[in-house]
Amino acid sequence: MSVNVSDAARDDAASRVVLTGFGVFSSIGVGADEFAEGLRAGRSGAKPITLFDTEGFAHANGCEITGAEPERWIRNLPVEALGRATQFSVAAARMAVEAAGADLEVLRAQRGMISIGTTDGESYDLDHLVGTEVASGPAAMDPTVARRVSPNRLSIAAAQELGLSNVEAVTIATACSAGNYAIGQGFDAIRSGEVDYALCGGADAMCRKTFTGFYRLGTIAPDVCRPFDVDRKGILTGEGAGVLMLESLASARARGARVYAEVLGYGMNCDAYHQVAPNQDSVARCMEIALENAGVKAEEVDLISAHGTGTKANDVTESRAIHDVFGDAPPRTVSLKSMLGHTMGAASALAAIACALSIHHGFIPPTINHRETDPECEIDCVPNQSVEADLRVVQNNGLAFGGNNAIVVLGKYLDGAR
Repeated sequence: MSVNVSDAARDDAASRVVLTGFGVFSSIGVGADEFAEGLRAGRSGAKPITLFDTEGFAHANGCEITGAEPERWIRNLPVEALGRATQFSVAAARMAVEAAGADLEVLRAQRGMISIGTTDGESYDLDHLVGTEVASGPAAMDPTVARRVSPNRLSIAAAQELGLSNVEAVTIATACSAGNYAIGQGFDAIRSGEVDYALCGGADAMCRKTFTGFYRLGTIAPDVCRPFDVDRKGILTGEGAGVLMLESLASARARGARVYAEVLGYGMNCDAYHQVAPNQDSVARCMEIALENAGVKAEEVDLISAHGTGTKANDVTESRAIHDVFGDAPPRTVSLKSMLGHTMGAASALAAIACALSIHHGFIPPTINHRETDPECEIDCVPNQSVEADLRVVQNNGLAFGGNNAIVVLGKYLDGAR
């Protein structure tokens, strides 16, 4: 679940955890500034998939990243030795450090953590290896590609690229909530004094395996993703990476860093209710755990970034769970997957960055592609147009296969105790 810290410790600058830099690769923008612009504008990343052969599928839109050039941020490792998801992860980690204004030489002398969540690891490469094996036999498989497929590379390669040897580098494979799991892990490690900083997030690349799996489940939308809409028809698969620089408030103050938001707390649970269907009671309980850990009352939450996949089951279940916790007048609840698609292990990490940017810049991103709210989803999903807002507390939901739920609560940074 989460580590409880006393109120006295929470007010201690050494134990308060803040976000000071972001690395972003998404279908609506690369880097925090471009990403924030895309969110505010309600930009859509949906387009026909080109990364793999989609012949035979009746529809094949996705939120693919084009023209991102992660190699611009990869300076010490041979790019060809990294799979597509690892390229996103490594480049986003460097981007986060640089955006935070952190000195790598200082970080190398400190204790750190790199925690990256994922759903598919390097399944994009596995798709190609399997295709080669089927067509020409295992001897024809490219050894360079074969060496890239370990999911541990998502975190280890980031440490190697940045020259960070005094770190715990872990990859968390809890699928769609993995980014929030990683943030929670870094949050606890900093608050306990185990590490001085943490680079946390998630990364995934689009692959034929995952697209096909969701397609066979009947959950791939034919055109765009319409979360909470009465006519929603499912997800669009997406890709990308989001990496957040976490450090103590004392550290950020000491080096004069810009603070985007404060991590107030998080909650986790696993109900093991069903392989793919969410459980309403468990989702509600995870929200309660997160609010309790953050020391936040339900009425203090200004915005919820929902998991909001655009499937029939998720949106109704999540909306009802929100009502269970927040009552008949819940905060505005948006789905970024309407813009980004479902970026799998990167989803809750990119959403956490979006929440922090929304707090920092004072706006609520919209749920795009919206026409009519499903009566069973009784929420204000901020349809189609962003709105200006002074956000003080934002909740970021991450729900995953097998009931692996992780929810992070962020707050506006206030100079002094929250």
